[in-house]
Formats: sequence, C-alpha cells, structure tokens
Amino acid sequence: MPIISISIQKGGSGKTTTAINLAAALKQLGKSVLLVDIDPQANLSQALGVEEPTPNLYSLIKEEMDGEESDIKSAILQAGELAFVPSSLDLASAELELVSSYGRENMLNLILNPVKNEYEFILIDCPPAIGMLTVNALVASEYVLMPLQAEFLSYKGVQSFMRSFKRIKRQLNQQLEILGFVLTKYDPRKSMNRNILAQLETDYGDKVFLTHIRTNIALAKAQEWGVDIFSYDNSSNGAYDYMQLAQELLLKLERTDVMNAK
Repeated sequence: MPIISISIQKGGSGKTTTAINLAAALKQLGKSVLLVDIDPQANLSQALGVEEPTPNLYSLIKEEMDGEESDIKSAILQAGELAFVPSSLDLASAELELVSSYGRENMLNLILNPVKNEYEFILIDCPPAIGMLTVNALVASEYVLMPLQAEFLSYKGVQSFMRSFKRIKRQLNQQLEILGFVLTKYDPRKSMNRNILAQLETDYGDKVFLTHIRTNIALAKAQEWGVDIFSYDNSSNGAYDYMQLAQELLLKLERTDVMNAK
C-alpha cells in the first residue's frame, strides 16, 4: 500500500487536480484510495464540495500535539466514490504550532497509522511550499509525485523542491523516492512546453511520465461542480489522460516492486 505525496514547490501546478482525478482513476481500476488534504488553502476539500468540516486534519494534528490519540476514521468524508480527510483554513496555524512540538515531523504518520492497511493507495495533496506540513507528508510517504506545468518557473520549482527532497530523504525518511514528474496543461504545439519536457527528460530520464495531462476545460468545470472528471465527463480528454496516468503509475510501481524483490 503506497503512500504518495503529490508535491512541488510551486503553486498552480495541478497538484489538487491531479490528486482528485488520479484517485478517481485508480478507483475506476478497482483500487481503494484515501485522499488527504494537508494544504491550508483546502483546495481539494473545496473542490469536493466541503468547507470547514469538523473534525478535519487540523483537529487531528492538534490531538496528536496534545499527546492524545487522534481518530482519523472520524474525519474521513465521502464525495461520490472518493474517500478523503478534509483540510481547514485553521491548518495554517499548524505550521507555527508544529515547530515547538515534540516529534513534529511524525504527526501525520501517527495519524495515518490506523488506516494504512485499509487502503491500497493514500494520496496526500501538499501545500506549494516546504514547511512543516509538507515535511510531515514526505516523512509519512514512500513516494513523491510531482505535477508541473511545462513552463520555466515550474521547472525552477522542481529544482528547488529537489534540494529539499534530498535533505528530507537523508535526514528523515531514507525510504522516500521520486515516483515521477507529470506535465499538466500540456500543449505539444507550444515550443516552451516541448523544451521543458526535453529538459526534464535530460535531467530525470524515465522518472518523467509518458502521460501528459492536456489542457482541458472539463477538468476545471468538474471542480466547479465538486466532482472528479469521471463523474463530470467520462469521455473528456481529461478523463482519458488521468486514466492513462493511473495505468502508467501502476506499471511503474509493479516494476519497482519487481526490482526491489531481486
């Protein structure tokens, strides 16, 4: 059961869209999935039609910081086929509160422990910065999936994130690996998009997913309706691309498991 952080040090990269629709695609393929919204902006929660729920991830973190055992199952909500732990705007306070807390990097890991064996995948939607919340997500995870637009600033965000990733892997979670990079809002007709793809492939080789998420208005419309792309328009390019991504992700994980077994 892999735990995958969806993270990059850049806003507007498609993290939340990827978290929701990759989870939905995996569900379509018969996998059990739990989404976790650890972003104080709560975009994932809002995109699934939920605002300021109680309990939420912030209340779970507060319980752990107070030395109590949190109950993640009480916070899990259902949006159609998707199970998720919602965020709250109060989660922004956790960045400061965690700094002085004992075992601060391990809070999310403790919260997730009771359900780790109940889901085949746990996908964590991270904030667009490396703070204590993102560190918690990376410590709890086995893999990082990095969505990014094929633009210069997004590429710089990858470079910045990789420096933080190496420190976290060395000091806090030696099992953490990069699962791959996914280009979002990709248009092969644009030279900038093609150039960024070529640079990523030069730098990271087969870590770059062959599947690219094309620009598709249906993806934005689905979030407006509070549903995933398969519920909104199963025949859209967005649905096709995220299904291809899910299938490629499963193949990557199968190959990784084979290599680790040798």
